Amino acid sequence: MELPTDGAATGRHPSGLGGRQRRPGRTRWFLLGWLGGAIALLASLFAFGLNRDPSVVVPVIVGQPAPAFVATTLDGSRTIRLADLRGQVVVLNFWASWCASCRVEEPALAKAWTRYRDHRVLVVGMSFNDPAGAAQAYAREYAMDWPLVADPGSRTAIAYGVAGVPETFLIGPDGVIRGKASGPVSYAVLSDQIAELLPGGTG
Repeated sequence: MELPTDGAATGRHPSGLGGRQRRPGRTRWFLLGWLGGAIALLASLFAFGLNRDPSVVVPVIVGQPAPAFVATTLDGSRTIRLADLRGQVVVLNFWASWCASCRVEEPALAKAWTRYRDHRVLVVGMSFNDPAGAAQAYAREYAMDWPLVADPGSRTAIAYGVAGVPETFLIGPDGVIRGKASGPVSYAVLSDQIAELLPGGTG
């Protein structure tokens, strides 16, 4: 038996309930459900895109392998590769000439460099969002004689999750991050952490 196709055959108004007149409601809910699903999918894709954006800062956690980097010194005379430093303790310090807190911590870095440079410890200062000329002038002012390197596009800073300067990462001889300091690092803290990573655990 065929169902009526309009209200004339049943004596009911086409807008009344019954027969095929229920389908527009179902169609409306179907369209709303489809639209909601599409919006959820687009939101998921947008969130995924953010996670894939290389400019999004993702903090590096102590205990993780240190992200690899290849950097050229500010004067262009030397290239430093983290991979070549395996077996050494690396103090990776992100700094800038415009950073007041960097000036506060500079004596601690200098003292650590002087004490440990002959014990397979390398301090690497990575300039952060700083013109080369300003960075070099700052280095001359403070007689910073440890390797100072550029970070074009802040690629290494992004890889390490640097949110601001100064930030210092202590990388063990095994290439794993063993310590991190946000803000000015003190000589006492830096020295203690370096000493723990040296053979025999003493500086």
